[in-house]
Amino acid sequence: MKQWYEKLFEDYGVKYDNESFTKGTIGECDFIEKEINFNKTSRILDIGCGTGRHSIELSKRGYTVTGIDLSESQLKQAKVKASRQNLKIVFQKQDARYLQFLNEFDLVIMLCEGAFPLMETDEMNFQILQNAANALKPKRKLIFTMLNGLFPLFHSVKEFLDSETEEGNATYTNNSFDLMTFRDHNLTHVEDDFGNKKKLECNERYYVPSEITWLLKTLNFNTIDIFGAKIGSFSRNDKLTTEDFEMLVISEKQ
Repeated sequence: MKQWYEKLFEDYGVKYDNESFTKGTIGECDFIEKEINFNKTSRILDIGCGTGRHSIELSKRGYTVTGIDLSESQLKQAKVKASRQNLKIVFQKQDARYLQFLNEFDLVIMLCEGAFPLMETDEMNFQILQNAANALKPKRKLIFTMLNGLFPLFHSVKEFLDSETEEGNATYTNNSFDLMTFRDHNLTHVEDDFGNKKKLECNERYYVPSEITWLLKTLNFNTIDIFGAKIGSFSRNDKLTTEDFEMLVISEKQ
């Protein structure tokens, strides 16, 4: 039986690129470049690459990128966009829970809740982090964003999502945040690329900074920095607060 995240991203590549949260690619790639000191020899793995927006932008800037995702429709859109710009990017359909990469990449990114933390159990989410760590060479960085578990303790997730949603975007109803599991359950309403309307029961895991720090320490990351994540303008100057819907995590492997 397919999980909600598999159903959501079926036939949802073109319209995905119109979602409001996809508009910050340039600024986010500016930040990524600084974090790797503009080293063009860097090999980058983009886990949960979706329609390839970060992979494509980083490739345009001269980096060697591999993008993996579970969604065929999103990968198809990524390949179309890359070929239009004559970019050579390896896009592969892979499940982030079962990656086989070992000490191959100079940077791993998982942005905009790419793969992590969409999984239905904490163990599966941890598997994804573990595989990201395995893919990295020693002394290299993992950069990812995730939902800030401090936010729903002080704010309504539904109100925030409603305020960010533009016409034609996915909408969310019946939100309920479970304090025991730190999961937000909701009904997600979306129209796919063929005009079919879908209503899906979704849930995403929110994490607090101490959890993420502990998980990364167990995976031999010795430098772990966590900030507030502002779409399109990641910065080490943005101290994480309860106002931030997302966290930005920058960690370096031993």
